[in-house]
Amino acid sequence: MEQNKKPLLGLSLQELQEIVIRSGMPKFTAKQIADWLYVKRISQIEEMTNLSLSNREKLSQEYTVGRYAPQYVQQSADGTRKYLFRIKEGQYVESVMIPDKGRYTLCISTQVGCKMNCLFCMTGKQGFSGHLSAAEIINQIFSVEEASLLTNIVYMGMGEPLDNLSAVMKSISILTSNWGIAWSPKRITLSTIGVTKALETFLKECNCHLAISIHNAIPEERAQIMPTEKAFPIERTIELLRQHNFGGQRKLSFEYIVFGKLNDTLNHANRLSALLKGLPALINLIRYHRIPNVDLPSTDEDRLIQFKEMLERKGHTVTIRQSRGEDIAAACGMLSALEGRI
Repeated sequence: MEQNKKPLLGLSLQELQEIVIRSGMPKFTAKQIADWLYVKRISQIEEMTNLSLSNREKLSQEYTVGRYAPQYVQQSADGTRKYLFRIKEGQYVESVMIPDKGRYTLCISTQVGCKMNCLFCMTGKQGFSGHLSAAEIINQIFSVEEASLLTNIVYMGMGEPLDNLSAVMKSISILTSNWGIAWSPKRITLSTIGVTKALETFLKECNCHLAISIHNAIPEERAQIMPTEKAFPIERTIELLRQHNFGGQRKLSFEYIVFGKLNDTLNHANRLSALLKGLPALINLIRYHRIPNVDLPSTDEDRLIQFKEMLERKGHTVTIRQSRGEDIAAACGMLSALEGRI
């Protein structure tokens, strides 16, 4: 049966070489299969027409391409689109496509749910159900309607990417390798709360952009909204970042959701500035999008602008992220795959 077959999507060139050699095919067949998977983006093994019929039949006995369509699509008034993907029975993830003046950015998920349980995030409220495979990560990129138009990928959807390090790094390799999709790492950004050991690996082995979810520079206050502060202190994360070079091909940014009078005071600006002093990084201020059963206040527009100006006066580069897709629960912190559970 098809569901018992292994997906070829998500496999590295080396893994494909091992498969073809084990099956008695020439080693170069692996490069042909990779081209069909990642360049031509076929959905059936039968479409690999430069493989002999017998070799296609051999592959089909154990493998399938591994492509599948989203089950549900919603469109926001601002053009943002949210896609729902079924991972397995009762498990769903969402991807968000954001169009903006010729750029098409896809925000992809890496886990079903999330272990981090940040107070302001809907994904964490559903708990953790499992890691996505590299195939399931890549399938999101290939299966949205805008797949051929995508200019950027952000690992900012459901889940903590560095809690699923192996599959995430494998998917990035597929995205950036010459035998794969051959994108520049400059088109990819990974967002994390700062999982220390995994972050060390990412910094050493990957040149993609990095976004750190900080949201409060005062450790005691950060722990109240981000329980992982106790396991992965933000000060330790910053120390690690200072050991690496940014500002060239790989850029660093800090995500900061602004809550009214909770983290938008002069004291918070001073503490954030002191923590990030000397790092060539962008501070990205984000409006809080309310979620059910969480009593956190949104900041008003005047306070948001004032907080931005406080940081700019201290020499930081600061932007206010435009909210996108809030009307379809696709904005920052709102992803929950609720449609799949109804």
